[in-house]
Amino acid sequence: MSNAPDFTIHCLGCGSAKPSLRHNPSSTVLDCRGNLFMIDCGEGAQRTFQQQRLKFSRLGHVFLTHLHGDHVFGLPGLIGTLALSGGGGSITIHTFEEGKRILTDIFDYFCRDTPFDIRFNVLSPAEETVIFENNAMTVRTIPLSHRVPTVGYVFEEKPGLAHINREMCDFHGVPISQMRAIKGGADFVKPDGTVIPHAMLTRPADPPRSYAHIGDTKYMPTLADKIRGVSLLYHETTYLESDKALAGPRGHSTALQAATVARDAGVGALLTGHYSSRYHDDALFAAEAKEVFPTVITGREGLRIPL
Repeated sequence: MSNAPDFTIHCLGCGSAKPSLRHNPSSTVLDCRGNLFMIDCGEGAQRTFQQQRLKFSRLGHVFLTHLHGDHVFGLPGLIGTLALSGGGGSITIHTFEEGKRILTDIFDYFCRDTPFDIRFNVLSPAEETVIFENNAMTVRTIPLSHRVPTVGYVFEEKPGLAHINREMCDFHGVPISQMRAIKGGADFVKPDGTVIPHAMLTRPADPPRSYAHIGDTKYMPTLADKIRGVSLLYHETTYLESDKALAGPRGHSTALQAATVARDAGVGALLTGHYSSRYHDDALFAAEAKEVFPTVITGREGLRIPL
C-alpha cells in the first residue's frame, strides 16, 4: 500500500449489535479523490465522522448493507444534521425497497425541511450488479448470507493514465500541449515525421485500487471468487473460533473464517471489525486471523488506511 491520500478508508465504528463502551456501531467511509462514500451508518456515526475531520459537504452517498439497527440507526441523525448545516445538493441512499419505505417515513416526520434532495437507489439483495459509476470508480454489490437480506460492496477504481517520462519527452521535444494526449496513449510525431511511440514517453499507470466491504454474513467460501485480488478486504469478524457454534446460526463469521476468505481471494490486506461485545481484547481477532493470512489490520475507531 502507498501513502497516496486520494483513496482512503476511515473506520468510524467497529462494534456489533449489542452496545459497548469500547466500540461504536458499524460505519465506514471511503474517501475517493475528495468524494466521501459512507458504508452503513450506525448510531453516533455523524459524531465520529466529525471527529475524523471529514466534511459533510463532500458526503454524497450512503450504502446500507442491510436493515439491522446497528447499521442504520445513525442515519436519521445524520440527515437531520445535514439539514441544519444548510448545504444544498443531494445525497443518495443505496438500500432495498423496504429501506426506502421505512426511511422515507422517518425523514418525512423528522427531516421535513431539508435544503438538499434525498434520493434512493433501490437495490435487489439477490443480484450481483454494478449500482454506481462515476469517472473515478465503480461500485458493485455481492449478495451475502445473513438473517435478513444483506449485500456487500466492492469499490473499484478505474485505471488511470500513464505517467509522463519527463526526461524522454524533453529529449524528443514534446510540447506541453500534447502531454495529455500522450498520457492517454497517443504517439508523438516529430516535425520531420519521426514517430516516437507512446511507450517510450511514459511509465505505466499506477495499478487501480479496490476495496471490498463484506459486512454481516456467515462464512461464504464462494466470496473469494467475487472479490479476488482487491487491495483491501473488510470482512466482519464478530466471533473467534472458540465461539464458532454461535457464528453460523446468527449469520456471522469468525476471524479465522474471514482470514480464510482473504487468503483464498489473494487480497492485499484484511481489515477486521464488527466485534462482539463479549470480547475485551481486539488483538485476539488479528492473532487468530494471522494463523492463515499474514497481512491483517485490526479495525478501530479513528483508523485511517490509505491504499
